[in-house]
Amino acid sequence: MSNPLAAGSLDGKRVLVTGSSRGIGADTVAYFAAAGARVVINFRNKEARAVKLAESIRAAGGTAITVGADLTDADSVSAMFDTITAEFGGLDLLVMNASGGMESGMAADYAMMLNRDAQVNLLTRAVPVLSAGARVVFVTSHQAHFIASTPTMPEYEPVARSKRAGEDALRALVPQLDAAQIEFVVVSGDMIEGTITATLLERANPGAISARKDSAGRLYNVSEFAAEIALAAVEPVPENHTRYVGDTSDFTLG
Repeated sequence: MSNPLAAGSLDGKRVLVTGSSRGIGADTVAYFAAAGARVVINFRNKEARAVKLAESIRAAGGTAITVGADLTDADSVSAMFDTITAEFGGLDLLVMNASGGMESGMAADYAMMLNRDAQVNLLTRAVPVLSAGARVVFVTSHQAHFIASTPTMPEYEPVARSKRAGEDALRALVPQLDAAQIEFVVVSGDMIEGTITATLLERANPGAISARKDSAGRLYNVSEFAAEIALAAVEPVPENHTRYVGDTSDFTLG
C-alpha cells in the first residue's frame, strides 16, 4: 500500500524500530525512511535481510543503519544504544515491535523474558537517548491486550500473557516518561495475515486464521498494520494511550 506518511514529514527525525529486518517491522521502518526519517534497522539474527533493507533505503535517497542486538541481553541492548548515539546523537522515536515466544527450542520462561523483562529494560535504557518531545510506540495484539477478560487460543496464551505483562510494566513507566516529555502509545492489533505468529498459530491450530477472519469480517495484512503503526507515531495520542487496529467487538477489557 502507499505510504501513510507525507513525503518529508519526518525529515531529520531519528527512529529505531526493533525487530525491523522483516515483516511488520521492515514495512514500518520503510514508511519512516520514505518520509525522511533517519532509521535504525534492528535485528537479532537476520543480518542479511537488515542489510538488504538498509541498502534499498539508501538507494532511494534515505538514511539507514543496521544494528544487531538480542533484546534479552542487557549488554547487547546497551551496545545498540551506544552505536545509535554515536551515529545519530539520539532518538526521536522508538517503536517497540520485536516480540516472540512461540519459537521452538526456547526456555520455558523465554516469552516473559522477551515480552516483559526485555521491553522494560529497552525502554529504561532508551529514556536518556530519547529527545524531549519524543514518542514511544509499543506494538501488541488484541489477544494479548484483552487477555485478562477474553480467553485466547491455548497455543497463544503464554505469549499473550507475557505481552500483557510487558504492556502493564511499560504503562507503569508513563509518569517517568511524562517527566522526560516523552509520549507513549500502545498499538493493539487483531491477528495480522502474513506474520510469523499467524503462521505458527495456524500450524498449531489449523483453521485459526480463517475462523478469526470470519468473526472479525476482515484482517489487516502486514503492510496495512505497519501503516497504522507509522500513523501512531505522528497522530495525537489516543485516550488511555491506546490505538486499536481491527475489530474489537469480540473482546472485553477487564
